[in-house]
Amino acid sequence: MAKEKKVNQAEETLNEKTDISTPLSEFVRKFKKQKTAIVALVFILFLVVLSFTAKFIAPYGINDYDYNAIMQAPTGAHWFGTDEFGRDLFSRIICGTGISLSVGLFSVSIAAVIGSFLGLLGGYYGGMIDAVIMRICDALFAFPGIILAIAIVAILGSGMTNVIIAVAVFNIPKFARLVRGNTLATKNSVFVQAAKNIGADDKRILFYHILPSAIPDIIVQYSMSIGSSILTASSLSFLGMGAQPPTPEWGLLLSNGRTYMMNSWHITLFPGLAIFLTVLSFNLLGDGLRDALDPKLTD
Repeated sequence: MAKEKKVNQAEETLNEKTDISTPLSEFVRKFKKQKTAIVALVFILFLVVLSFTAKFIAPYGINDYDYNAIMQAPTGAHWFGTDEFGRDLFSRIICGTGISLSVGLFSVSIAAVIGSFLGLLGGYYGGMIDAVIMRICDALFAFPGIILAIAIVAILGSGMTNVIIAVAVFNIPKFARLVRGNTLATKNSVFVQAAKNIGADDKRILFYHILPSAIPDIIVQYSMSIGSSILTASSLSFLGMGAQPPTPEWGLLLSNGRTYMMNSWHITLFPGLAIFLTVLSFNLLGDGLRDALDPKLTD
């Protein structure tokens, strides 16, 4: 009996050790419960795959003209119909997926890197450095994002490269303030003070001790900013300040079709639907990531 009791205690101890969850496994467990976010993630992954394979699966070229099928409604030959030049809308929309995703990913990535770095510096050192960085952020926050983007593109000129720069600029303050707040909350914590006491320099403290604690918030902000960035880039193209014809960018497709939308509804419906579903998916994914990464939320 005593031997059997010891075996049972050993098995219970082993089970307790194996049940210890890592932060990654805990995140995966919580994220699996976010059904809407999972559906959004699957759709986003589908768009990513589509952006790489669009040229191979598109039934027509993006500039293949068919003057016998101008502004034709959706048919078996043209699933989304054709535009004012007889070009296949389905082919142009799926080929434009990579353009819209690239603008969102590149602009937000630039903003995340620069904004996080500025937030670390301002929160950690404080004083004049923090004051200058925050006043610049306040000045950028004073303008609505789309207005600021229009002003930057008006100065730099139209084109997708300048659109990426403009969208990145108005996203920088979001990351700067987010990381600054996290830095202020953690720079006086026990583990940071311990790192200082053993002789760690500021660079190591900033990037190996403080920044990792802000990663969950950065990930959430990153995913949600991509959706708004795609919407802003599409708006600039719609206004004629972004992509230029014949680029099959979604906002430009909307702009080209607005003249004919009363008689040919499909010309604006499908590009608008692509923008709507993509932006919605990134926002839903951001909500799911926030719920899964927030340690204050319990099951």
